[in-house]
Amino acid sequence: MSDKVNRRQFLTRAAGAGAALALPAILPARGRASARVLGKDNTPPPSEQIVMGFIGVGGMGGGHLGFFQGQKQVRIAAVCDVFQEHRERARERVGGDCVAYNDYRELLDRKDIDAVLIATPDHWHALTSIHACEAGKDVYCEKPMTLTIADGQAMVRAVRHYNRVFQTGSQQRSEWGFRFACELVRNGRIGKITSVQTGIGGNPTCGWEPNTDPPPGLDWNLWLGPAPWVPYTPKRCLFTFRYFWDYSGGSLTDWGAHHNDIAQWGLGMDGKGPIEVEADGEFPTDGLFELPVRFEVRAKYATGVTLTCASRDHGCKFIGTDGWIHVDRGFLQADPPSVLQGKLGPDDVHLYASPGHQADWLNCIKTRERPICDVEIGYRSVTICHLGNISIRTGRKLQWDPQAERIVNDEGANRWLDKPYRAPWHL
Repeated sequence: MSDKVNRRQFLTRAAGAGAALALPAILPARGRASARVLGKDNTPPPSEQIVMGFIGVGGMGGGHLGFFQGQKQVRIAAVCDVFQEHRERARERVGGDCVAYNDYRELLDRKDIDAVLIATPDHWHALTSIHACEAGKDVYCEKPMTLTIADGQAMVRAVRHYNRVFQTGSQQRSEWGFRFACELVRNGRIGKITSVQTGIGGNPTCGWEPNTDPPPGLDWNLWLGPAPWVPYTPKRCLFTFRYFWDYSGGSLTDWGAHHNDIAQWGLGMDGKGPIEVEADGEFPTDGLFELPVRFEVRAKYATGVTLTCASRDHGCKFIGTDGWIHVDRGFLQADPPSVLQGKLGPDDVHLYASPGHQADWLNCIKTRERPICDVEIGYRSVTICHLGNISIRTGRKLQWDPQAERIVNDEGANRWLDKPYRAPWHL
């Protein structure tokens, strides 16, 4: 018997035995494959490929599909969506022997699938991710990572218990401009940081619409899943699910999971979080959507730094004693401007340089390292957003204990950390 272990054999063993430490001896170096394992056209043979399944392919999942189809180290074996039109379109796009499923549990039952990409509505992220971990799959889960803080806690436990590689889809961490801005901040180029401002835009309103039958091919009961049963209306589904409390937290968790994540990174607060959160918002007075059209969240860290997240223009602005840095997608500005001309020296803080968010995840599947936006990073970043929504809805200032992961001296507010699941679904 050969003493060499191919990648699939290793993943199977690691899932049951936590054998990640053995990986460097049996896999190619991170980010490249050796000539020994490459097949025709520089493509890894089947035993060395990462076999993927996609859960949710109607929106962001469909976008990710294009990237992974272009990766020679990946084979897409299955797609899943509760909307037949979406899953059949994705299956045809992948071609070959790709199988389409309505129920994600059937996809997870397949022993040949190594990893899954989850791009469902937010209220499904926890269950699909946890079940994927239990099935021995590595996970890329779109942001915002959770619907509730308790969901995030359960996801962190599952990822750690089953030794999975989990990437949260807050891809701004993998973009050069955001990393450079955070490196400048972490190296004191604008002095001591006093505050951070994040802008994420507000939530829209819409009029009423009547209940109606779901469109042909949509499994509405499964789409709702753990959320309360309600009749179908078009605005509850697809993109605008974001503006209902049962499925999402609106722009505060949607875009907030991006820009507040960068704030945490620049402040060096990964694995931590604020100690105080107070917020207010203006709710719609009519129509279907439930999220505040305007809001402001004010958070305070143990260091004394304050974070203000509001429904204003997008971006993340770090303010220090010697200037400021403002970063957004395709935008980087500073005062004084000379700050951006500075270069990092060998003794400066250098943050994780990702080759690209999806590529980073694929590399880490091989090395068994934690990716740039690991599960706890995603959980801690979206927790700020959830605390903001809790403060808005309760009208209370919240004292948060980042170690205990509880609201201090307010059991009534702590009830908002979780929400019941509709039977038979449960964590």
